[in-house]
Amino acid sequence: MQSTTTATATTGTVRTGLIGAGIGPSLSPALHEREASALRLPLRYERWDLDALGAAPADVGDLLARACTEGYRGLNITHPCKQLVIPHLDTLSPDAAAVGAVNTVVIGADGSLAGHNTDWSGFRDGLREGLPGASPDRVVLLGAGGAGAAAGVALAREGVCALHVVDVDGERAAGLAATLTPLLAAGATVTAHPRDELAELLTGATGVVHATPVGMADHPGLPFDADLLAGRPWVAEIVYRPLDTALLRAARAAGCRTVDGGRMAVHQAAEAFRLFTGRTPDPARMLAHLAELVDAEQAGHGTVHDTAQEAGRVA
Repeated sequence: MQSTTTATATTGTVRTGLIGAGIGPSLSPALHEREASALRLPLRYERWDLDALGAAPADVGDLLARACTEGYRGLNITHPCKQLVIPHLDTLSPDAAAVGAVNTVVIGADGSLAGHNTDWSGFRDGLREGLPGASPDRVVLLGAGGAGAAAGVALAREGVCALHVVDVDGERAAGLAATLTPLLAAGATVTAHPRDELAELLTGATGVVHATPVGMADHPGLPFDADLLAGRPWVAEIVYRPLDTALLRAARAAGCRTVDGGRMAVHQAAEAFRLFTGRTPDPARMLAHLAELVDAEQAGHGTVHDTAQEAGRVA
């Protein structure tokens, strides 16, 4: 199989895109195309919305075949296809295997399909950048869906000592804990817990990672009582629309260090961009673009023409 990270051809437009359901509001096209423009790289990033196409999630294999025929260099994959796409791929990166989901498919010159996951590294890089020196001693991870799984893999590889996975679905929390166990350093632990144990677990936690949709524009509010934030050294948010969620505001008021979900969204997009094009993007520039796009959206200006996978859908 040919390398999927070599530079793209110097002529013609690089075609990329996003497959998922209900992705009309996605900011991915603008984020990727703006960075490509800054690099003077001709690139188009298009939405393949299952709803608009009248396609079912199970049709993802057919859509990939079509993308190969149409000369695409790669596609991002979001809900509900991140697991369904796996049987249609020729190769799967160790990172994608660890997370159990694919959010980036690179199409080789020979038509081969290589699956990657950049969500976990996006969270890792965002955490390192936004919260340098944050202690991974005892971390509570709220949410065991796809975004939580990506964050969990990052935390395991960053050397978390004790990770407590909390979810309203106890079986899902247990499943993620079992997946993460082999990734832990010697002596580290990961345990699964029901939602009603959250308050007790937050006592003494050195960090909190929020990976549920609560706080998004369509799901406003706090994921738990703000009083539980007292004494927590740091809080990492997955949600990035809005960038400044109610949780982040409450955490800052409680004296916590915080990092918003925009950094994860940008870093996962930057790595996907690199895989698609072989070019090295500038995450700081992309972060500025994301902030501008989100601000415009919140100001009621609508979605900027041609639009990081939604943080709520990083799953």
